[in-house]
Amino acid sequence: MSTPPSLLRPALFIDRDGCLTEEVGYVNHPSRVRLLPRSAEAVRRLNAGGVAAVLATNQAGIAKGYFSAEVLAEVQAEVASQLAAAGARLDGVYVCTHHPRDGAPPYRAACECRKPRPGLLQRAARELGLDLARSAMVGDKISDVEAGHAAGGAGVLVLTGYGRGAWEHQRAQWRDKPDHVAEDLLDAVDWALARLAR
Repeated sequence: MSTPPSLLRPALFIDRDGCLTEEVGYVNHPSRVRLLPRSAEAVRRLNAGGVAAVLATNQAGIAKGYFSAEVLAEVQAEVASQLAAAGARLDGVYVCTHHPRDGAPPYRAACECRKPRPGLLQRAARELGLDLARSAMVGDKISDVEAGHAAGGAGVLVLTGYGRGAWEHQRAQWRDKPDHVAEDLLDAVDWALARLAR
């Protein structure tokens, strides 16, 4: 049974590496997880504001053989633990483990969930009762922005992780443009909350 439109809540979909946590390449051990300085505060503001904080991340390292599903689960548990220690929580975690060319089935797949496709966001919306039109996807790559737009919401680029280099050196080639360019996740959250208040 679907949630009535009036009861759907907005979400901020958050990319993991380079947006919520430090970009260190493929995270193949929980000891490599480091929250970015203002990430926990950003998630706490979403928690307090009634906006769902939903992680939406591509993790093709499984398809490429860099780490196992068990290691991915341990890494995600460490992210949740570090957030909890700072009084913050995610409302959902959605992960694409596929790659269109690398690895073996079931991980080698041309899926609908790998950003910039909107499958992760659409699944989260169905399962968590989210209003995609009032939601935004935030991340450090243009594919995050494109995923937000493909799902019918907004897209925010953060200048952490790969974001600053992408913004300064690649934006002239982008077909899609961010709705906002944020210094970090906290700046993105403030923009998203102000957008909802308008």
